Amino acid sequence: MKKDYFLLHLSVFIAGFTGVLGRLITLDSAILVWWRMAAAAVIMFVYLRIVETRRATSLQRYKFKDILQMGGVGMLLCLHWVFFYASIKASNVSIGVVCFSLVGFFTALFEPIINKHKFSGREFLFSLLTILGIYLIFQFDARYRLGIVLGVISSALYALFAIANQRVGKHYEAKNMLLWEMVGGLVGLTCLLPLYNMFFPIDRFYPVGMDYTYLAFMVVVCTIGLCLLQIIVLQRIPAFTVNLTYNLEPVYSIILSMFIFSEYKELNFSFCIGIALIIISVVLQTWSEIRRQKKV
Repeated sequence: MKKDYFLLHLSVFIAGFTGVLGRLITLDSAILVWWRMAAAAVIMFVYLRIVETRRATSLQRYKFKDILQMGGVGMLLCLHWVFFYASIKASNVSIGVVCFSLVGFFTALFEPIINKHKFSGREFLFSLLTILGIYLIFQFDARYRLGIVLGVISSALYALFAIANQRVGKHYEAKNMLLWEMVGGLVGLTCLLPLYNMFFPIDRFYPVGMDYTYLAFMVVVCTIGLCLLQIIVLQRIPAFTVNLTYNLEPVYSIILSMFIFSEYKELNFSFCIGIALIIISVVLQTWSEIRRQKKV
């Protein structure tokens, strides 16, 4: 159990870099995600095909129905990424990552419906602490309305992804599932790009300069490494606990953005109280889940 929670918090720490990288990379959000998924799919295919050939985790054959299931989960992840980076580019890193904290709230709403179990008032209460924390950090400045809307949609999509990933991931090996999630998201996004380009014209389809370095780090560490950790964690820890713990991601991202982009204006009393409430909600849920597991 302790190892599982260590892996969970390690994945959150890694996730803290994604928002910063999303702003550093100069590509449009949809194209950024396309390159991210394409590179990750190629690396995972080569790795499973060559490095793990003689292991049980090597490239496995699946029925088309199974590939569609894993690819559909990957499409949810793809859409989450597109809206997440669009939120950051429309406002700033802090807005994007703090809106992501609403994942716990959406999970508390969606999970009882999708998994058909009793609604948990306790989980909803923990989520309300997060919402109050977000409100105190950013009191919905009119300049950031578009970024906030995109960020809220992004968090809802990630909640759906986490729930679907937990249900589907129980039936497949983690590394193979990651490959087909990347492929599914890549194929789906490729089909949507012409429509996307009609409404949001894309000025450049390829990276330049330091974009290559940032993309490499994003793909290897923040995509392949992070997604493998998430798949493993979601198979062992409830989706609500995972999503609520990911509310710590804004803490890491905001601290990084303070130094890199000088986003220090949010460092006021409300900011400190808001972050404290988010952390408290994570600590309470983690402590509650550990106690429940011990009783079981």
